Amino acid sequence: MSNNGHGGEDQRNKESLDSGFNQTLKNVQGLLKGRSIPGKVLLTRRPEPLDDSGLQEQSPSYQRSFSQNDAGTSDDMDKTVEGGVRNTNNSDGNTTVNKSRCSYSKTENAANEVQNSTMGTRATDSARVTKFSRELLGQTVILERLRELSWSGVPPYMRPNVWRLLLGYAPSNSDRREGALRRKRIEYLDCVAQFYDIPDTERSADEISMLRQIAVDCPRTVPDIAFFQQAQVQKSLARILYTWAIRHPASGYVQGINDLVTPFLVVFLSEYLEGSIDSWSVSAIPSEKISELEADCYWCLSKLLDGMQDHYTFAQPGIQRLVFKLKELVRRIDEPVSRHMEEQGLEYLQFAFRWFNCLLIREIPFHLVTRLWDTYLAEGDALPDFLVYIFASFLLTWSDELLKLDFQEMVMFLQRLPTQNWTYQELETVLSRAYVWHKVKCSSSYCNTRTWGCWN
Repeated sequence: MSNNGHGGEDQRNKESLDSGFNQTLKNVQGLLKGRSIPGKVLLTRRPEPLDDSGLQEQSPSYQRSFSQNDAGTSDDMDKTVEGGVRNTNNSDGNTTVNKSRCSYSKTENAANEVQNSTMGTRATDSARVTKFSRELLGQTVILERLRELSWSGVPPYMRPNVWRLLLGYAPSNSDRREGALRRKRIEYLDCVAQFYDIPDTERSADEISMLRQIAVDCPRTVPDIAFFQQAQVQKSLARILYTWAIRHPASGYVQGINDLVTPFLVVFLSEYLEGSIDSWSVSAIPSEKISELEADCYWCLSKLLDGMQDHYTFAQPGIQRLVFKLKELVRRIDEPVSRHMEEQGLEYLQFAFRWFNCLLIREIPFHLVTRLWDTYLAEGDALPDFLVYIFASFLLTWSDELLKLDFQEMVMFLQRLPTQNWTYQELETVLSRAYVWHKVKCSSSYCNTRTWGCWN
């Protein structure tokens, strides 16, 4: 009887801690939404119109027949985020109250950090535009502040300048910026003349083979958006990719890099074209401007890939390493899903390799890609490791569905995920979960639940 009494008391203590833990988790989620956090800012789209009336007019809509204004209200976001992280009890009966208390305490600390943030008040879109303007108009841009603002999304008409700055392509000092960009654009054109605009007789057999592979892959790039099939767009893609590959012989051209050019292309084209991407025509842009934006795409692609070179070298060891980390992280966050996938014999390389290779461009509607890349570029050098958290959050969006599928069904499901109707709201949920998992360092034993998870 004594043992049963102690067991009942321990169970009640654990349930009390779990309840408190879940409540604190909800508090963290509520504070994340619409508030500024050191190093990160997560904001939902709000129903109020922007004070800057020109923002919508200058914002290109990148669509695959989806609305660009589908994001929900802040209350909707609360419900979605809360639904995305499960509140079921720990299935491991051996988890102790002390371990739960440790995890709960660390989550409480994260909540307190959010509450104590100096920028903890809810920001409206117009206020954020003002903050961006203030940062960009300064003599020298403070990149750390720009990263904080950009993590939760960049106003579309500011995105070209912000991306150039975040990647280190444009100098943070405004006096040096114009001259530096001019020199880089000339350097790119010199490279194109030296490597691309030459007869095949002056190329090696490997270079001819690489150029042919690029010519095959360009028409496959975002094939469901007609804009990318325009002859000039195809030519620009080929020039950028071939020039990059020649100047990076350690990797050369690898299939998937063609996808990575597309966000840069649409963002820098948005400086010259308005409206829906479906109505864009590059024939309206002067050839010298085409060359400039090509150069910008080339240099920004180079800066991005400088931080993940081993993703595209022989055998792509960088991607294989991150796929292993993803598998381990999912095991710690959602052990039932991890165990089910293992029992079915599903290897993470079978689906996650493409995610890391193309950075989810093929997995979500294209009109969401540039918003996702705002966060990517704001992460800077930390991006490769943070991708693991984003992709774990992305995968576990469908944890309930995955538990019902056998091997073949899971392969088919993960190859064609049901994201075609996704809006900004779903994407923000994925990013906010990834941020919290990365931020809150709880004990690995408590993470083996479907209640909460993170990775030390």
